Amino acid sequence: MLDSNIQDKPKIHQQIEQKSKEIGFTMPSDVYIGTLLKTLMASKPEGKFLELGTGIGLSLSWMVDGMNADSELISVDNDSKLIDIVSEYFKADKRVKLICEDGSEWIKRYSGDKFDLIFADAWPGKYSEIEEILSFVKVGGFYVIDDMTAQPNWPAGHEDNVARLVAYLENRADFTLTKLNWSTGLIIAVRNS
Repeated sequence: MLDSNIQDKPKIHQQIEQKSKEIGFTMPSDVYIGTLLKTLMASKPEGKFLELGTGIGLSLSWMVDGMNADSELISVDNDSKLIDIVSEYFKADKRVKLICEDGSEWIKRYSGDKFDLIFADAWPGKYSEIEEILSFVKVGGFYVIDDMTAQPNWPAGHEDNVARLVAYLENRADFTLTKLNWSTGLIIAVRNS
């Protein structure tokens, strides 16, 4: 088996990659996390999903590819220029709601239904507002984070933030988690109570 032989990239993935290069976006999601997200999304038909950190929309393209017709996804990012770009790719898809807002503020105000999967790819929901975001996960739902192994763009001392987060998640009795030294380093946690 060769995990780099990826046959099912979303149709718009190449366009988004090109746009990412064109504008000099330096934090694109890894293709491997995309394949995993697509698979996890497909396991939750009619699911409700949340992405924190839309970025240029690469991971969003995979997530949308894994959704069925009756699913819905909210993606939150604080960069209006990126949200404008991403909206061009997803504006016709009524299942997708893009929100341009500070993630911390959005999390603090959110009072809707719980989610079947949350992909936290930004500081809010990963390193801040962690209690709140985990309370948004349904029983049987996934909490997914990436970039858990050292990345070239990490600021000095960031490994301490990662270590604290991993220790915190390991000590939560209401989640079962798997740590994967694959892609950019992943944690997949499932709410069990």
